[in-house]
Amino acid sequence: MPDWGIVVIIALVLFLLVGAKKLPEIARSLGKSSNEFKKGLSEGASGSEEAGTSEDVEKRSEGKAQTSE
Repeated sequence: MPDWGIVVIIALVLFLLVGAKKLPEIARSLGKSSNEFKKGLSEGASGSEEAGTSEDVEKRSEGKAQTSE
């Protein structure tokens, strides 16, 4: 757990640099970004099991090349 004195100092510095009106907007953006990142990680983990090997990808790309000719 972080030292709360440091957290307060960082919060005060952010408050002075950014201003009171922008802090909620920045916090909301960080929360949304964090949720998207977590969602991407969970989708990536489940998608990696479904992802094919390099041989499968090569076969698919060869099949596409043949059908487009």
